[in-house]
Amino acid sequence: MMTKYYVNKKAQANGDHEVHKAGCTYMPREENRKYLGEFSNCTDAVKEAKKTYKQSNGCYHCCNECHTS
Repeated sequence: MMTKYYVNKKAQANGDHEVHKAGCTYMPREENRKYLGEFSNCTDAVKEAKKTYKQSNGCYHCCNECHTS
């Protein structure tokens, strides 16, 4: 199943740009997020985010399997 993913344009305090699945409670505001596309897993979405933001990470809540710190 394909899911829409977004990356937060604003970095966290540690410099990470978090990747979120559509519908995540912690989704950034519309003006602060970039649409990455539809992916079957968060690993591919994080790879796509890293093309724009080298320091990208999965959201702890909606992409926990891709959350590294």
